[in-house]
Amino acid sequence: MIDPVGLRSLVAIERLGSVGAAATALEYTPSAVSQQIKRLEAHTGVRLLERQGRGVLLTEAGRSLTESARELLAEMERLESRVRGFAEAPAGLVRLAVFATAYRGIVVGALEGLRRSAPGVEVRLDEIEPWDAIESVAGGRHDLALVHNWEPMPLPVPDHVEIRHLGSDLADLLVHRDHPLATRRDVSVHDVVEEDWVSVAPGSICHQWLLKMFSDIGRTPRITYVAQEFATHVALVAGGHAVALVPRLGRGPLPAEAVAVPITRPVSQRTISVVWRATMGTSPALGAVIEAVGREADRALE
Repeated sequence: MIDPVGLRSLVAIERLGSVGAAATALEYTPSAVSQQIKRLEAHTGVRLLERQGRGVLLTEAGRSLTESARELLAEMERLESRVRGFAEAPAGLVRLAVFATAYRGIVVGALEGLRRSAPGVEVRLDEIEPWDAIESVAGGRHDLALVHNWEPMPLPVPDHVEIRHLGSDLADLLVHRDHPLATRRDVSVHDVVEEDWVSVAPGSICHQWLLKMFSDIGRTPRITYVAQEFATHVALVAGGHAVALVPRLGRGPLPAEAVAVPITRPVSQRTISVVWRATMGTSPALGAVIEAVGREADRALE
């Protein structure tokens, strides 16, 4: 019988392009993945990989095998999830990908709830940007992901991945308390076209939203500082160095020197969602984490 572990490694190599990348994704050593492929080749009697430079390519036989392997592995995952449903209590490992503010604002509280409601469930967390998190869930490296997208910007989700929207999170303009806009009830993007901004790094969803806000009025934000942590954004605002667009989720109390002003034209709002592979939909452990995250999101979000 063909070894499903070897099939999983072969599918990972096809998706990621190398033995090393597949080993990292599957949490094996490269030598272990190579041995799994050799056993597959010995069992099938055909060569499945061929060297090309420093990488590898699947042979025609390898590509043919992976086409069927993806369906087989999905069915095995679906079967395992269904059988686990007969257990008396949810148990097992759930690999969860999450973005930073949801980590602080939702997941920490959800873990406390899981400790009481499903102590047999173990959650392994990785902080990942939403686009990468969806790809990771789709490819099997994570079981579940908390993601966000700024409305109306799209967030593509593959057909075999389920999505559940948890709520919306607003972002405010943060300014120094002595700033002329600090006393306003709300502001528009037109009010801040000449400001110095602090932003997260280019390529992130939040950075793209800031660019879109300005591009819709034919302008470009003057980004003077780049910092990954929103806490750094708050510190720069409090010091009078820049303005920032900071989500409310996970933000915490602001220092006295920083003032939050709603930005309403356009409304800066993002949708918070949880995604998982459809084949795992009946997993009790996955369901317990989804429900715990949903309860905490109800509390944390607008």
